[in-house]
Amino acid sequence: MKIHGNPHRTIETDAAENVRILDQTLLPHDVVWRTMTTWQDASKAISIMQVRGAPLIGVTAAFGVALAMRDDASDTSLDTVCKSLFATRPTAVNLRWGLDRMKAALGSLPSRERAAAAWSEAVQIADEDVRTNESIGRNGHELFQRIFEQKAASSGPLNVMTHCNAGWLAAVDWGMSLSPVYQAHDAGMPVHVWVSETRPRNQGAALTAFELNQHGVPHTLISDNAAGHLMQRGLVDLCITGADRVTASGDVANKIGTYLKALAAKANNVPFYVAVPVSTIDWTISDGVRDIPIEQRSSREVTHIPGRNSVGAQEEVLICPENTPARNDAFDVTPAALVSALITEHAVVDCSAEGLLVLKPA
Repeated sequence: MKIHGNPHRTIETDAAENVRILDQTLLPHDVVWRTMTTWQDASKAISIMQVRGAPLIGVTAAFGVALAMRDDASDTSLDTVCKSLFATRPTAVNLRWGLDRMKAALGSLPSRERAAAAWSEAVQIADEDVRTNESIGRNGHELFQRIFEQKAASSGPLNVMTHCNAGWLAAVDWGMSLSPVYQAHDAGMPVHVWVSETRPRNQGAALTAFELNQHGVPHTLISDNAAGHLMQRGLVDLCITGADRVTASGDVANKIGTYLKALAAKANNVPFYVAVPVSTIDWTISDGVRDIPIEQRSSREVTHIPGRNSVGAQEEVLICPENTPARNDAFDVTPAALVSALITEHAVVDCSAEGLLVLKPA
């Protein structure tokens, strides 16, 4: 995708095997790239959300392993680094998937071969993510086309509602829930996106709005609590989100607030779709509410809000009385029954245990 007209990925490498990330904590106001030289840099980037989004977390962790293998390619180092990186974000299953893939690629190799092999594997994982999300977009675009054709010719654009950010900033490129939006827009379909702000970290306001603006897709920022109101008035044709983990039965863990939008969509007969790579499906669990660990983040994210002030400086302000207790569950779980379909790189499938079986690896 493009930033200020120039093509970029969220995580980039060069011929000298340097790796850099786009620091998403400074968006939308400042575009800053940070070079990672150690696995600790990758760990920090994931922990403080300089990178975020399930696929991008997995890719960043893979490069973290590759950087570690340059300094110490022993079995002990490999195990320690993978365990440390895994502990950074507990909800997104792609993190475990990426680390397991790196361990599988490196575990049987002699230490002298691991650094080169780790770099090659990490680059391959990143490239595969781009192809995967482009395929998700194609499948989603076909779905968008059918819904748009059902609308009256004079009823305006296809109105899509999102939550959080599952665009190219959440992946290496293209993204998940926004990939169909970009492909529909590029194909000439009139598309408009309702961007929910996504408190408390405001990924919708800061990141989704940034992406859509850079790509020229019409969009409107709304408060999170306006979503049901807009659906009730027939102003939303479909909802689409990404996910950090999908259970084998189709339950979906995504950014806090997703569950409420799914409930509102169900009440107003608005289709609610989830776009994910198959790597986001956790085949080891079936009950999302019971079994998916929900990350608890700092209460400061709830009690304070960052932004740019009137003189152009970024600052953080307190929005409640001092010492107010706050709880910050980062994710919630949407039961499979509320999801109209799962959009993956392979197919659009029913979000149920039976529907997901066609995606399960042999």
